[in-house]
Amino acid sequence: MGGSGRGAHFLDACFLCRKPLAGNRDIFMYRGDTAFCSDECRSAQMAADEAAAAKAKAKAKARAVSRGALLTAREAEGPQRRGKVRAGSVLAL
Repeated sequence: MGGSGRGAHFLDACFLCRKPLAGNRDIFMYRGDTAFCSDECRSAQMAADEAAAAKAKAKAKARAVSRGALLTAREAEGPQRRGKVRAGSVLAL
């Protein structure tokens, strides 16, 4: 590691607009280590995070519903179509 280049410190610039954070001005923090130059930038990031979380939750719910429908369709097919009949077994319908 010990190279001459250092990464930017999280308090050097606004996370959203990248405007430099001045030493004598307020810094608005979000989630512990995310700094913003204004309440507007922080609020915009919070809204974006909420929208992304809602989208991910809806996607997960749709996947769960889809899996449930797929499982029900497979159960309706019966063991002969699912390929779970073992050799040497008798299938009674």
